[in-house]
Amino acid sequence: MDRLFDNLFNLEVPESTGTKIQLRAFELFTVVYTLIYTWEWAFYVPRLSDIVLPLGLANYIDVKIFFGELATINAIVITLACLIPFFFKRQRWLYFLAFILFHIQYVSRFSQGEIPHSANFVGFSLMGLGIAALFIRDIKKSLPFAFGFTLFFIGLGYTSAAISKLVATGITWVDGQHLWLWIGEKSIDILSKTGEFQLNWLQELAISSRMIATLILTFGLVTEFMGFCIWYRRWRPYITLALIGMHIGIDLTMNIFFKTFTIQLIIMGFPWNRYINALIHRRISFSGKPLRRYLLY
Repeated sequence: MDRLFDNLFNLEVPESTGTKIQLRAFELFTVVYTLIYTWEWAFYVPRLSDIVLPLGLANYIDVKIFFGELATINAIVITLACLIPFFFKRQRWLYFLAFILFHIQYVSRFSQGEIPHSANFVGFSLMGLGIAALFIRDIKKSLPFAFGFTLFFIGLGYTSAAISKLVATGITWVDGQHLWLWIGEKSIDILSKTGEFQLNWLQELAISSRMIATLILTFGLVTEFMGFCIWYRRWRPYITLALIGMHIGIDLTMNIFFKTFTIQLIIMGFPWNRYINALIHRRISFSGKPLRRYLLY
């Protein structure tokens, strides 16, 4: 357990410029995508009229009150609660408020029964920032905690997704005929939306051989199952590459691209701090300490 905690929460050279840049990039990503989803949902929620599937806090409060202008007001408050702590570090407790309101915006938007995965890791990132701000005063420790907290749930999310597939279908989930079925279903969806559909090279390859289709699904399932390896620094870059490859494969075979997941994996899954520190050490003399202290921490 100590080894796991060390790999998640103790970053290499924590006081270095490279580590600070990577952590602030993680924070910036969280803020930007929180606001993107918040406003996207704010414009959609007023179209709703009833709750079909209550999620999260919607089981305890009536979120129908947000089916109007209150969704926009909520989005404005979330925006302020994200931007203020990002620029003014003493107000970082606002991240927890942003997380609660973001959750309300989420359960309001998806109260109709369709639940996508796209915002899940963004929500965990915001939760990590909020919890860290409440319980860890020192930003030098709170950002690494939020980073490691998010990595833990990324790994848990991928591994549990693989286990869920095995529980639901068993080892036959990787049968290539399933991929044929999913490609066919997506082709109908795209055809109904655009009026045309053409197989790409990977789809043609998968359809040409059940064995190839089975190997594609096997790679995806094994990669997902090994998602917990992202908890460990030694294996993190390799499983990140595999997960990104899996998402590219999902896009090519089923025309479903998890863009947010992929960007977050790129930011968090590689040792950018090490690369940045090496670059600074060899080629760059970075001056302007007040600006650096403000932009980083």
